[in-house]
Amino acid sequence: MSAWLIILIVLAFSAYAYRIGRNRVLAAARAGYRLNSLPRYYGGYAALICVIPALIVLALWLSLEPAIVEIVLTRALPPEILAMPPARIELFVNDVRNLAAGGLSSTAPDAAIDAAIAHYRSLKTTADAAMLVVILGIVIAGTIYARNNITPALRARDRVEHVIRVLLIACSTVAILTTIGIVLSLVFEAFRFFQRVPVTDFLFGLSWSPQMAIRADQVGSSGAFGAVPVFAGTLLITLIAMLVAVPVGLMSAIYLVTYAPKALRNVAKPAIEVLAGIPTVVYGLFAALVVAPAMRGFGESFGLDVASESALAAGLVMGVMIIPFMSSLSDDVINAVPRAMWDGAFAMGATMSETIKQVILPAALPGIVGAFLLAISRAIGETMIVVMAAGLAANLTANPLEAVTAVTVQIVTLLVGDQEFDSPKTLAAFALGLTLFTVTLMLNVIALRVVRKYREKYD
Repeated sequence: MSAWLIILIVLAFSAYAYRIGRNRVLAAARAGYRLNSLPRYYGGYAALICVIPALIVLALWLSLEPAIVEIVLTRALPPEILAMPPARIELFVNDVRNLAAGGLSSTAPDAAIDAAIAHYRSLKTTADAAMLVVILGIVIAGTIYARNNITPALRARDRVEHVIRVLLIACSTVAILTTIGIVLSLVFEAFRFFQRVPVTDFLFGLSWSPQMAIRADQVGSSGAFGAVPVFAGTLLITLIAMLVAVPVGLMSAIYLVTYAPKALRNVAKPAIEVLAGIPTVVYGLFAALVVAPAMRGFGESFGLDVASESALAAGLVMGVMIIPFMSSLSDDVINAVPRAMWDGAFAMGATMSETIKQVILPAALPGIVGAFLLAISRAIGETMIVVMAAGLAANLTANPLEAVTAVTVQIVTLLVGDQEFDSPKTLAAFALGLTLFTVTLMLNVIALRVVRKYREKYD
C-alpha cells in the first residue's frame, strides 16, 4: 500500500480524534464543568496523540523495511547463489529488486531470478500489510486513549504548545544540522584536495587548467589549479551586473514609491517582478543569441575586438535578471520608513528630493544594504547565464570584452559526467565551493555590522 494513502488514513483518524476531544469537553462544559483550556486545544491534543506516534512509526518502518526485506530475501536464496562472491550476490539482489519494480536487469532472467522475484513481492506484500495493521492499531489506540483520558481539568493548551515547541526546535535543528553537514562536506573534500595541491598554489596561482591526464607521461598530467582567474572572472561579471541592477533597481523603487501615480505603480511593480520569474536558462539564451552578437557587432563598428562570449554580455543580462530583487526589496524597505519622518521633513520645508536624500534613504539604508547583498549573492551563484554568455575559458583579465568564467561554472564543469572522486580535478570543485562560501560569509558579516551601525543611528 502506498505510504501517501496511509498518511491520508492517519490524517483522517486525527481529524476524527480532534472532533471527539472537542465534543467531549464541550459536553462537559454544558454540564457545568469548568474547562482548563479552550475546546480546540483539547481537540488538538487528541489529534496529536493519534498523528505523531503513527507518523514516527511510519517513518521508521519505511526507512528500515527495504533493508530487512533484502536481508530476508538474501537468506532465502539458493545455495549456489549464496556461494558467489558478496558483490555478485548484491548485484543479483539488485536485479531482483529492479525486475520486481518493472525495471531492467543486468542479466537474463532465469528460474532462480523468477523465484526470487516472487519471494520478494511476497515479502513486500506482507510488509505493507503489516505496516497498515500496525499504523491502524496505533491511530485506533490513540483515538481510544484520547476519548477516555481527556477531562475538563486537563491542561491541554500547555501540552499542545509543548509539542509544537518541540516540533519547532526539531525543524530548527534539522536546518542547523543541514548547514553543518554542508560545511563539513566541503571542508572534508577540500582538505583532501589541499593534501595534493598546496593552498598557496590554489589561492594565488594564475593558471587554471584542472584537466588531468590518464597517463603520467601525457602533457599536463599534473594539471594547474591556480584559482585567481576563476575568481577574477566571477568578480568581473558580478561587478558589471551590480552596475546595472543597483542603480536601475534602486531608482525604480524610489520612483514607484514617491513620484509614480498609484495606477502606474499598480502596473509597473508587478511588471518588474515578472522578471524574477523568468527561468535563468531563458536569460542565458537571450544573452547568447541576442546580447552577445549585438555587443560584438556594436564593438566592431568602433574597431573593438569583442569576443563572441564576453563578460560584458553575461554581466548585462545578469544585471537585468537581478533588477527585481533590488527593486522589490528596496521598495518594501522605503515603504517601511515611518510616515512621521516623511511628514516631519515636509513640515520643515524640505522638497521631495531633499526628503529622499537626507531622510528616507539614510533611514532605509540597512534594508537597502540587505537588498544589495542579496543581489550580490544571486549574481555570484548564477550559472546558466555565465555558461552560455561568458564561456568556460579561465582568462585572467579585467577587460569585459573578453571571455571569462565563474566559480559556479567551473564547479558544474568539474562534476559533470562520470568522474571519480579521488582525483584533484574533481576535488577542486569542493575547494572552489569552500572558498566561495568563505567569501560570502565574510561579506555577510561585514553587512551585518553596517546594518547594526545605521540601525542604532536611525531607530
